[in-house]
Order: sequence, then C-alpha cells, then structure tokens
Amino acid sequence: MSRIQDIYPSDRVSLREVGLRDGLQLVKQFPSTEAKQRWTRQEHAAGVRHFEAGSFLPAKTFPQFADVRDVIATVAALPGAHGIALALNERGVNDALESGVGEIASVVSATEEHSQANAHRSRESAIANIRRLCEMRDASAHKPLVNAAISMALGCSIAGPVDPKEVLRLVDKCLEAGVDFVAVADTVGYAGPKQVAELTRAAVKLAGKRPICIHLHDTRGMGIANASAALDEGVRILDGSLGGLGGCPFAPGATGNVVFEDLAFLCESKGFATGIDLDELIAVRAILRETMPNEPLYGGVARAGLPCGAAKAA
Repeated sequence: MSRIQDIYPSDRVSLREVGLRDGLQLVKQFPSTEAKQRWTRQEHAAGVRHFEAGSFLPAKTFPQFADVRDVIATVAALPGAHGIALALNERGVNDALESGVGEIASVVSATEEHSQANAHRSRESAIANIRRLCEMRDASAHKPLVNAAISMALGCSIAGPVDPKEVLRLVDKCLEAGVDFVAVADTVGYAGPKQVAELTRAAVKLAGKRPICIHLHDTRGMGIANASAALDEGVRILDGSLGGLGGCPFAPGATGNVVFEDLAFLCESKGFATGIDLDELIAVRAILRETMPNEPLYGGVARAGLPCGAAKAA
C-alpha cells in the first residue's frame, strides 16, 4: 500500500490527464511525437503529475499510439511525474513491462455486450486477463501499479441500464485478482450525479484502503456534476482530458472525456488543492489547436476565464 500512497495520496486529489490516450482514440488527425512531448512537458510545468501516455495496441490499427514508448520516456524524465499505459492482452502487458511505465491499466466491461464489441471476449475472460496481468507484474523487476477500469459501469449504450450490484461484483473480482485500484467509468456519459454518488459510495466502501478512480464522459453535459458527486463520496482519483478530447470507438454515441481544465477548477472550488496553475494549463490547448485544427475543444474555464480574484492554483 505504501507505493500507491506515494503516487496517489489518500489525503489529496490526483487528477489524471488521459488526453494522450483516451483523448486520441477517435481523432482522424493526431499530434506528432514532438507535439505530444511538448503537451506533456507544458502540462507538467503547469502542475499536472499523472499522464495516461497511450496504449500498447497494434500500430497498424492505432497509429496514434505507435510512439507510446517515447511518450512514456518523456513522462518518466519529468520530476514527480507518473505514467500510465493501457494494455489489453498479454503481448501488450509484456511490451508495457518492457517500457518501464509506472502503471498498467486494463479494462473489464460491465456488460457482456460491450465486452464482446470492445475486446471480443467474455467478462470472465477479461477478469482472467486482469489476474494474469497482476501475476506478470509480481514477477517483474520494477512492479508497476495495476488498475482495472470497469467500463460502461453506469449505463451501456449497447445493453442499456446496468445493475450497480453487477458492477460491484466486478469491482470485487478485480480487487481479488490483485489490482492496486479500480476505476469506475461512465464510458458514454449515461448517468447523473445521483447514480454516480450511489455507485461510488458503495465502491469506496467495498475497496477499503484501496482507492477508487472515477472516469467520466460529458456526453449529456453531466461530467462536472458527476465529478462533484464522486468527490463528495470519497473518490480522490479523477480522469479528464485537455479540451474534453476523447471517446470510445466501440461505444455508439460516445463523446469526449470530462474537460481536464474544468475538473481542476471544480476541485479547487471545492477546497481540494490540485497544485495546477489553471492559466498555464489552458495555454497548453494551443498545441491541440495547432496540431488538430479540426478537432473541437470544449471547456467553460477556457472560454470564460477564471472568476475575478480567483487564485490560479492552491
């Protein structure tokens, strides 16, 4: 537990920039390696410390992640920065372990329908994959953290409503398999604050000393309200993407992640120090406008600016 406490302290909020991975899944045009490195370094200078660097997926299918090792190395060279990479099978896990990334993420779908569409396997097979990932971590030299995300946890655009008891069963299975923590993902922005509060409250209680992460999408405009509800229930790890980039390629109707800048402003407004300079963070959007000029960027704070007299960061 001491290592996860070093990276994700339970007494403060940790905001994870997932734009470099989840944010780039659906884009037709994506930044060069050099632009991704500038993106990472400038966000780090603004105070961001947790970066999802990319995915270990076939470069032919996902060319935007062909440089994932370069981005991981860039994150690793920044003081206090922590890198995360997605790996969905044993080959990807081997590549991730070889890269030295600080954390490996994997996914279990809350519904059988999405599991088949997203990974062409059953949920039980996905759990077995998580267990194998934990075994490989334990046998490795540097022993990265492992997290499992329960996708479609608050509703599925393929199967419809999801029983919270089923999600909690999967959370328990992942914890039993040996993950360091579980992320609850509203993959298609299905839910509102009441559902998020109820599920995260139960997940936090079930996880005990291990943290719970919330991964939100803003499909129906509920992202920030849902993040606030999760914070109120004890969640201290939150995902967001710069400019609200993102979406799941296997989830009909999916749009971007909750806007990272707005998420940082929410946390500060609720009294959670993020250590992020919001003006400097907003300035990083220039890289996205330069490298992806046709990609829409979202965010209330970027549009309106900070309130008069508001501190830029704690």
